[in-house]
Amino acid sequence: MNKPFNNLQLFMLNSFLLAVVIFLSSFTAKQDSSQKGTFRFKTVVIDAGHGGKDPGTHGLHSNEKTVALSIARKLRAAIEDQMPNIHIVMTRSDDTFIPLDRRSAIANEHNGNLFISIHCNSSPEGTGYSDHKQKGTMMLVYGFHRVKEQLEAIRENSSIMIEKDYKTKYQSYDENDPVNRILLNAYMQKYRKQSILFGDLLNEQFKTEGRQTIGVKEQGILVLAHSAMPAVMIETGFINNPADEDYLTSDTGQDEIVQVIIKAIKAYKVKTAVQ
Repeated sequence: MNKPFNNLQLFMLNSFLLAVVIFLSSFTAKQDSSQKGTFRFKTVVIDAGHGGKDPGTHGLHSNEKTVALSIARKLRAAIEDQMPNIHIVMTRSDDTFIPLDRRSAIANEHNGNLFISIHCNSSPEGTGYSDHKQKGTMMLVYGFHRVKEQLEAIRENSSIMIEKDYKTKYQSYDENDPVNRILLNAYMQKYRKQSILFGDLLNEQFKTEGRQTIGVKEQGILVLAHSAMPAVMIETGFINNPADEDYLTSDTGQDEIVQVIIKAIKAYKVKTAVQ
């Protein structure tokens, strides 16, 4: 039998739950009030995968870190040109190694509304090249099989955690408690829903432009797990597929990818403004 709460424990638990409910209500109100102009979609975080000592995967004549950075820079320039009211944050702007946890921290520090991580895919057949290799784009969103990491990211960005002594004040909080998990999962579901929405918009836009796609998949990606905002990783193509590599390294291919992302951002901005 579970040990009953004493009056002090009940008071602390009720106070905590009330604070979370108020916070969630405030968050939802901000989203719902977007039609009145009080919520603004204003910050996009662009994350160029890998960098520095981490080249990522590679093809015959290119590597992932170089392609990702080139696309990220072009995306920044295109957003600045076509959506000048959007503030752009880059996790890296040159060939620098940025740890995964620092990438999400940069996004969280700038209160991003959308996190876009640019990568290249690689099929598992090894270094050989053949006509049957996988090709096309794929969108990844955070999967629930690493829930604790995602819950921690949400807590770090929530108003109840800004107090310096929160670890002491809330040390009795049990994240496995059903009531607490329901409240925090409601917040997490908001990010998941919006992440999948943006992933679907990207997927449909790539298909509209004639690109082969693998669709939207859920995986336990660390850089997405700690980003306290809607987040999608775009695997822009299979760099160890000769045809995809040529596309990914060409100005034409990179420009097309950038324009697909721009169109998806514009559509996402409209859809989230009325939800």
